[in-house]
Amino acid sequence: MKIQFVVHESFEAPVAYLKWAQARGHDVQLIEVYKGDKLPQDASAGDMLVVMGGPQSPQTTRQECPHFDADAEKALIQAYMAADKPIVGVCLGAQLLGEAYGAPVEHSPEREIGVFPIQLTKAGQADPCLQDFAETELVGHWHGDMPGLTPEAVVLATSSGCPRQLVRFGDKHYAFQCHLEFDQAAVQGLLVHEEAFDQQVAQNTYVQDQESLLSYDYQDMNALLWTFLDRLVV
Repeated sequence: MKIQFVVHESFEAPVAYLKWAQARGHDVQLIEVYKGDKLPQDASAGDMLVVMGGPQSPQTTRQECPHFDADAEKALIQAYMAADKPIVGVCLGAQLLGEAYGAPVEHSPEREIGVFPIQLTKAGQADPCLQDFAETELVGHWHGDMPGLTPEAVVLATSSGCPRQLVRFGDKHYAFQCHLEFDQAAVQGLLVHEEAFDQQVAQNTYVQDQESLLSYDYQDMNALLWTFLDRLVV
């Protein structure tokens, strides 16, 4: 299958998502909008869409960030929705997926940066794509917002700092506010672009220090992500 990745910044890479696609022999197209790549006009050239994170918000305007077009991305997501093809939104991508379904982005109760547990809801424990997840799993976080909810949306996982860590908007359409794709290099790249990080650590309950972030072994969450993706595309 052909997987189209929308990548907003060089430091918000697909990491384990991309490694999974390559390991499974899928055809990959990286749409790197920060380099000026144009978004597809429809879903005809792809079989699956993955929309990655970024420092932007769905409310960010073209004036504020010329390479980011929230409306165009939502239109592409809606094209994939209409074509009944798998969609995964990650962080900003999760919020854009919610907006494409008609649910405006909201602020998370807490800013989260680090590795913290998520808890599957009853719906999450019953979800066929999450059968390899334990009720509680350690995953990565790097956000201050979260996806909105439609009446039909199903919350699959929560955390102490955010009630919407994993949301299913449709049978094949999943929003990951959390990050299971991280590795140490990806985290290092994010830290370089994070302003006043030490101050954030001091002021926020759910922001971990750099040493903890860079010493963590992310392989277990990467492997868990792969099991989800394998089940999604069966």
